[in-house]
Amino acid sequence: MSMVQRNIILLGAPGAGKGTQSERLVADYGIPQISTGDILRNERKIQSDLGKEAAEYMDSGRLVPDELVIRMVEKRLAQDDCAGGFILDGFPRTVEQADKLAEMLQKSGKTLSAVINIVVAEDILAKRLLGRRKCPGCGANYNVFFSPPKATEQCDSCGAGLEQRKDDNEETIRQRFEVYQKQTQPLVDYYRSRGVYAEIDGEKPVEEIYARVRQEVERLCGKV
Repeated sequence: MSMVQRNIILLGAPGAGKGTQSERLVADYGIPQISTGDILRNERKIQSDLGKEAAEYMDSGRLVPDELVIRMVEKRLAQDDCAGGFILDGFPRTVEQADKLAEMLQKSGKTLSAVINIVVAEDILAKRLLGRRKCPGCGANYNVFFSPPKATEQCDSCGAGLEQRKDDNEETIRQRFEVYQKQTQPLVDYYRSRGVYAEIDGEKPVEEIYARVRQEVERLCGKV
């Protein structure tokens, strides 16, 4: 029996729910979620040559160059756990990176199966991010707009004061949205023209979103 390759890219603005959907795909298909941030941190931790090179940029506050990120992604995709497929989150971010990914996959005899874009209106995304709160005591998560605690800024379970991430502020969030839109719209056009693209309404209940993600993954992966 031939094994279906599920080589997937998940697109979505900050707060769109990519992490939640990735976890479910990982559980159902047994393929790894790969984020460039995780790769960078791991290469740095193991003190690889790539990690040491990247650390010089990271420590000085500069962006890690495309060429270096691409080498790290190529190394990660060559690992055994990617044999049956992978879920890329955070890469590619530009059309140039998408071209390099296509070359990389072609060299290893693989094909990109599906690009799933989880679309959510910016005002809802802003509330999801601005409203996020976490209990430092028991780790419970809340959202002051969608799933607030019974007492203001206080955990229902242990009573600890809730915390908000420093970067969950209006100015930073707007900047992140602007960067995402600038980078991602050309990618949408790029992948749509290649017949591997699907858009999912990310404002539905989580289970409904995942059912649609699964449906599109199966439809698109069945084409390769």
